[in-house]
Amino acid sequence: MLDGMNTAPVKNVSGPHPLRGGMVGMGMIFDETYRPFFEAARAEGVYDHRCGLLDVRLAAVASRTGSRAQRYLDQRRDQLGEFRSFIEPNSVAELIDSGVDFVCVATPDDRHFEAAAAALQAGKHTLIEKPSVLSLEQLDRLCQIARQNGVLAKVVYHKLLDPDHKKLRTLVVDGQLQHVNHGYCSLLEPKQISGSQFAEWIQGRNPGTYVAVHYLKLIDFTFGGRLTTISCSGQRGIVGPADGDTWDSTQLRLVYEYDDGRTAAFDIHTSWVTPDNFPGYVEQEVQFRFDNGVWNGHSRKRGVECTVEGKTPLELKISMNNHYNGEFAEPDGRRTQRGYGIEVIERFVREVGLVEFGGSAADRAERLEQVNALAYNDLSADRQVVAAVQAMEAILERHAAGRPDCVVRVNDDRGGLVLYEPGSATPEVLYAPPV
Repeated sequence: MLDGMNTAPVKNVSGPHPLRGGMVGMGMIFDETYRPFFEAARAEGVYDHRCGLLDVRLAAVASRTGSRAQRYLDQRRDQLGEFRSFIEPNSVAELIDSGVDFVCVATPDDRHFEAAAAALQAGKHTLIEKPSVLSLEQLDRLCQIARQNGVLAKVVYHKLLDPDHKKLRTLVVDGQLQHVNHGYCSLLEPKQISGSQFAEWIQGRNPGTYVAVHYLKLIDFTFGGRLTTISCSGQRGIVGPADGDTWDSTQLRLVYEYDDGRTAAFDIHTSWVTPDNFPGYVEQEVQFRFDNGVWNGHSRKRGVECTVEGKTPLELKISMNNHYNGEFAEPDGRRTQRGYGIEVIERFVREVGLVEFGGSAADRAERLEQVNALAYNDLSADRQVVAAVQAMEAILERHAAGRPDCVVRVNDDRGGLVLYEPGSATPEVLYAPPV
């Protein structure tokens, strides 16, 4: 069920309705979430009572060299089916021209904007991996293109679908936990992330932009409020030079103000240099204190521990997150791969199906508006998250240039995003309109 939407069945819905997907980027994220989604959709279809059976297929992919795409065709053709593979220098345009109905963008974060803009401009519903974009100017442009072309522009925040995080929000919405005071979030990833899987694109990047956005969205969506202040520091010297612009870890702080005038501060610590022999795939921890309670969550402590001689903790981890994504031998003999990391993609496809097939063509604009109102994944609801990302990038850029300890204020008298640098009498306006 889609949050906040009318779930009444639509009469006279027929099917199956073909939906052809295009994939931009064929890296780790594709393998962990998009591949199992497309395999399950091809085998069983995607059904929604409001629009009938959706016949969803992976029709085309775009990547730099096509080597991974060919490997998937060679190894998993029976599960994925045939798809066309386009490579640089014109892969995205060729994918779009191939006739896909929706496009998923899972490239490195600093390449999201161009691919998403091209897909939206061509009238394709578009799903973008987090962070959607790196600046509010880019966000404004994508939202404008999506509105002009009458298509969905959505972003993946799969941690909002984590059962623990959904329970946290339920307690907040129901008033059981009252008025957040402050919070702490931490996500530490192994060196193989920065040293091998993403080694080609991490130069000049930081793990905060890569993963802190999950918690930015969790805080923004769960507690509401107005973002007022962003500050950030970090460490270098492992994945890059100690005086360079590639960061090992970051410590981000946000301050929010609420309608009653009270504020809350949130600290988000991220790293991608945890030793590879750490027992878990990642170390994820959150703590939020409220007027009347405390919420603590820990990814490893909630799960299982497993030891296999010769395999753990490197090839197989001791602590597994079976909620995010797991392969299962079902009791009825089927092999499945499921979890909230895959569910979030299925939800997007259901939203596309509702817009296109959930009623008459005359009512399509109404259905589009209804789906656009879903704040958990709509690009238009991502403003404060992108503002924090843009501010963090600007602060770290100046830190790397020898000017640390900058602070960005949101919606002050000088503009929407204003950077204040110690020792400088002239603030820099990063984004002039209100956030």
